[in-house]
Amino acid sequence: VQLQASGGGLVQAGGSLRLSCAASRNIFSNNGMGWFRQPPGKEREFVAAIDWTGGNTNYADSVKGRFTIARERPKSTVYLQMNILKPEDTAVYYCAAARSSGLSTIARGYAYWGQGTLVTVSS
Repeated sequence: VQLQASGGGLVQAGGSLRLSCAASRNIFSNNGMGWFRQPPGKEREFVAAIDWTGGNTNYADSVKGRFTIARERPKSTVYLQMNILKPEDTAVYYCAAARSSGLSTIARGYAYWGQGTLVTVSS
């Protein structure tokens, strides 16, 4: 398995969740990583990205200040800490490995995708 996402679930508005994505070492070590989401009935959208060093990050305006992306090299895992969740954050969340070492905010910048994990935020 190249990318395995987990951590989704049902949470009340204002709550928190942490998503994890375990990656194969060969696609994690030198690649940027990202999270996207697809709300019900909508297109997939960018959420957050991190470069291969972990020192540079980028966030969608809708999650800035609430979500944090981080990577843990020894575990080849990328995380998405989601705080102050809102009903509009409800979506299937996908992790992805970029085609390069940098970070990308567009889907075609990613070569590998996980299977998705569902996050439901109730009001």
